[in-house]
Amino acid sequence: QVQLVESGGGLVQPGGSLRLSCAASGFTLDYYDMGWFRQAPGKEREGVSCISRRDGSTYYADTAKGRFTISRDNAKNTVFLQMNSLKFEDTAVYYCAAGIVPDCRKLLYEYDYWGQGTQVTVFS
Repeated sequence: QVQLVESGGGLVQPGGSLRLSCAASGFTLDYYDMGWFRQAPGKEREGVSCISRRDGSTYYADTAKGRFTISRDNAKNTVFLQMNSLKFEDTAVYYCAAGIVPDCRKLLYEYDYWGQGTQVTVFS
């Protein structure tokens, strides 16, 4: 059984931080490209970040670069998204995804497995 479970979302003030986690089961995470996506109310899903299966290189959307950090812990079969300096515009449901994709830096929706999402709300 293949499963991805996100956690770590919640309510945070502008400028605050959250760390999201994505725990994988049923497959070995380090063989896959891993991505983080988000969908805000009334908006389309957008890519946030990914980490390559090939060499562990990381990529970020312009809105995330410098504030967010994606990482993985292969021993725990888990991927993380550290989010700092959060803004109102970061409010969304965040999803992790796993797959073998041609070029994860494109942040396209071409992943095989998806988590259920975790809500991040930036509110003052």
